[in-house]
Amino acid sequence: SNSFTEAMKRQPKLESLDYHWAYYLGLAILAVGTLFVISSFLALGFTGTFLGDYFGILMEAKVTSFPFSVLDNPMYWGSTAVYLGWSLMHASPAGLFLTAVVAISYTIAMLYEGPFTEEIYRQRQKGVKNK
Repeated sequence: SNSFTEAMKRQPKLESLDYHWAYYLGLAILAVGTLFVISSFLALGFTGTFLGDYFGILMEAKVTSFPFSVLDNPMYWGSTAVYLGWSLMHASPAGLFLTAVVAISYTIAMLYEGPFTEEIYRQRQKGVKNK
């Protein structure tokens, strides 16, 4: 986040976005993104957030409560929204470009992580039924 902010500060502003309406739109998007990131962390806890499933530390069941009931991958989309909001608030074309890079990176990660997560919880459920 610090590198993102520094990159925005060192680049010129986009005049067509340097208006109060863009700032407040960015602030609203940032707030929604922050809500999704924080509520995802609270729903998953420390272990669920920081790759516990990759190390065999699974939750009792896949989390489906808010914000997961609203979005698949709310932490990724919330983080992307934070960057988008921050970019709009600073009228930053560099920020908008970097937000696109983040969104593409997260989309690629979701292509791999989603099926992996589904499979480990399917296997867990299968193991529970066999006991």
